[in-house]
Amino acid sequence: MAQDFSFDIVSKTEMQEVTNAIQQAQKELAQRFDFKGSKSSIELTAEEIVLVSDDEGKLRSVKDILETKLVKRGVSLKAVDYAALEQAAGGTVRQKAKIVQGIEIEKAKAIVKAIKEAKLKVQASIQSDQVRVTGRAKDDLQKAMAIVKGHDYGIPLQFTNYRG
Repeated sequence: MAQDFSFDIVSKTEMQEVTNAIQQAQKELAQRFDFKGSKSSIELTAEEIVLVSDDEGKLRSVKDILETKLVKRGVSLKAVDYAALEQAAGGTVRQKAKIVQGIEIEKAKAIVKAIKEAKLKVQASIQSDQVRVTGRAKDDLQKAMAIVKGHDYGIPLQFTNYRG
């Protein structure tokens, strides 16, 4: 009897690394001379990161510090989804950013479509916030992985639960 092989395509962000990166960025903000006396801050709430600074220019610097720390901790910048800049209290500006967890339905559909268009002997199905790919040949699964890696869906993707 032929055995099926499978793997899952997921988008998971290691929140501990995000927390560590934010703590490092907060330390750097506190120590940097160019931020002395400024109202700049980086906070992590349950759902999002909140960046605050005196003006847009300084906020860009705060964002750069945060992104540098995230990259050093192995967190993809595609995992950070920034909202629009907004005016905040005391003449400051604020920007919120969500951490992407899971693949939203539209992106999952695009992944499944790309795999189907490749005409490989595999099946791709959406399972809540991930995509499962199954097939009889390991080669076909590896081709499917290559197809997904070749596209940019705007979020970090990982391949997990490889079963053969």
